[in-house]
Amino acid sequence: MTPNDSNGVPEMPRSVSMMTISDEEFNALRRLIYDRFGINLTDEKRSLLVGRLQKMLRTSKIATFQDYYDYLKTDTSGKAVSDLVNMVSTNYTYFNREKDHFDYFSKTALPAICQKLEQQKRKDLRVWCAGCSSGEEAYTLVMLMHEYLGSQYGNWDAGILATDISERVLATATQGIYGADKVASLPKNLQKYFNRLPDGRMQVIDKVRKEVTFRRFNLMNTTFPFKKPFQIIFCRNVMIYFDQQTRNALVQRFHRSMEPEGYFFIGHSETLGRDSQLFKYIMPAAYQKGTL
Repeated sequence: MTPNDSNGVPEMPRSVSMMTISDEEFNALRRLIYDRFGINLTDEKRSLLVGRLQKMLRTSKIATFQDYYDYLKTDTSGKAVSDLVNMVSTNYTYFNREKDHFDYFSKTALPAICQKLEQQKRKDLRVWCAGCSSGEEAYTLVMLMHEYLGSQYGNWDAGILATDISERVLATATQGIYGADKVASLPKNLQKYFNRLPDGRMQVIDKVRKEVTFRRFNLMNTTFPFKKPFQIIFCRNVMIYFDQQTRNALVQRFHRSMEPEGYFFIGHSETLGRDSQLFKYIMPAAYQKGTL
């Protein structure tokens, strides 16, 4: 059995010899990763970075981390940097993670937003899963929207935008295929939104899959290109990898991308602080934007 680190990421087997990385090489790579993706690699993540990159370097016959850094800087196709973020980003999630958020979404936030939109004679329900990883969160939200809206779902423009920086996890998310043991963690009323495949795995049914638009998107973009604001944004367990300055700037961009009284969900290991000037505290890791 391969042990896991605190983020659920497999550690390198002890029998594998680690490549060495100099201070200069490590600092150059982590500056590049920070500048491009906002991920703040502390000194404690040094061995993790080496462990994730060394197989690729050996396979590509790249002798040193300096050579790899030079390759990243000179590659104009964008593939090298894309491959890098696939390797360094931690995409650990599962169905029904931080269940109280889904309960609040279905019982409080979603009804409140729908009621407000109906009063405004609107049917455009806009939800964004930022840092969606392999798709479990986004699909669960669509299922809950189906449960709440029922036969009226088709009368709403109610799809979800789900974005991530990693093309690898987006490919998994788009397929919507998960192990049966993972699906079993969902409430029984949501398990009906899956079909069992011949190999025993479960696939999200088409009417749910088609309601999620998966896109590659870098949250470090200084401006968000969305034409309309969102009423609900989930960005959970993403900002833990950013430093305070990066988090503050990102929260400001989220705030600008939301409608008044919109709901903002973050991970339980994250906080905006109860004295946040942009959002009011509702419950642990859940906030609401004020009115204009």
